[in-house]
Amino acid sequence: MIPRYLNPRNDIAFKKIFGTEKNKDILKHFLNDVIVTHDKKVIKEVTLLNPMQHPEIIHSKQSTVDVLCEDEDGIQYIVEMQVAKVGGFEKRAQYYAAKAYSSQPQEGDSYKELKEVVFLAITEYIMFPNKEDYKSVHITLDQKTYERDLKDFSFTFIELPKFKEKEIKNLKTYEQKWCYFFKHADDPDDVAELLKNSDEVIQKAYRELEAHNWTKEELKQYEANEKRARDAKARESYIKEEAREKALVEGRAEGRAEGRAEGRAEGEQKKALSIAKKLLEKGMDPGFVSVTTDLSLAEVDALLKNK
Repeated sequence: MIPRYLNPRNDIAFKKIFGTEKNKDILKHFLNDVIVTHDKKVIKEVTLLNPMQHPEIIHSKQSTVDVLCEDEDGIQYIVEMQVAKVGGFEKRAQYYAAKAYSSQPQEGDSYKELKEVVFLAITEYIMFPNKEDYKSVHITLDQKTYERDLKDFSFTFIELPKFKEKEIKNLKTYEQKWCYFFKHADDPDDVAELLKNSDEVIQKAYRELEAHNWTKEELKQYEANEKRARDAKARESYIKEEAREKALVEGRAEGRAEGRAEGRAEGEQKKALSIAKKLLEKGMDPGFVSVTTDLSLAEVDALLKNK
């Protein structure tokens, strides 16, 4: 059964909201709410670009981003929704940004005309376990002076699991409202209340998620994407469970082996002490007893004292 409000983290839904001509106002609003540029500029206009990043060399890897656009100054923005946890996503982010940067039209060797590239990713999993905040911005700084001389790349990551606010009344900024939107927009109990406290553009984003506004073909694609996402999460969960079970089995086997070794050592020690006692009772020299039983002189002396 199709719910009334669809999941905004779904790739198809995400692109429908932020990657279409009729919703460029939503994309512009979102970027202004979330992106922090070095010059604190306000984006006045966005132009959608082809998200297919074609390779310059034949047989090279072609990449596809969710949303690619540029503002009135030619600065490019890559916007990604990442649901399934994949290794090396931070590498992919840099690859996408470098691809967009190098694909800019150039006249001669006029590299000074190259424009900034801003990468933004919203992830449904934790990327940086050691970071407490749900949002992190990564830029290039001088190692000693912390000056930002190389300004053409920045990477912003929003990790949704770290966004903990559950009370709509406590949402203070548009950024927080967007984070809440991504986490809870498909929950009908939360939508009505949040719509009362949001401006027209965020309300428009919610309306895009209403299933009755989608065609049968769009809903078919949406469901196929949801299935892929569920399958990916199931595989991830299975791999984790397999690794956990393997660790438990190996741990138990190691524990049994250590226990057997300890048991054998303990048995051999008791046997050596028993032989040593009998030898001492027969008046054997402690040194001879030590050599014969592999006990230390201190252990043999202790037996003598306890006779």
